[in-house]
Amino acid sequence: MQTEQIKSLVIDALEDLKAQNITVLDVRGRTSVTDWMIIATGTSNRHVNAVAANVEEKAKHAGLRPNGTEGRAAADWVLIDLIDVVVHVMTDQSRHFYDLERLWGEPGAGTGQSEA
Repeated sequence: MQTEQIKSLVIDALEDLKAQNITVLDVRGRTSVTDWMIIATGTSNRHVNAVAANVEEKAKHAGLRPNGTEGRAAADWVLIDLIDVVVHVMTDQSRHFYDLERLWGEPGAGTGQSEA
């Protein structure tokens, strides 16, 4: 599956369960870990878990095997590693605290801007 298809699959899975503020970050050339990060907000820990589970289910149904999933127990930040695309589903509080858009976004870019 091509990277663009994986990104679309992830965004569709996030939108299916009403994840909020979906942001796509191109991190090629800034890390060797992945090419893209997709960040989304869940309204509660339960919602974060449900959204992350939906992403995993859709990925597996498409023949993708996540390289790993972290954060399920606390569910304030669940990370799903799909190799070329890493998905972060976070509560609003965690998202603001860790501010991944500022850390990984384009220099000078504002936070919370969706590129999806």
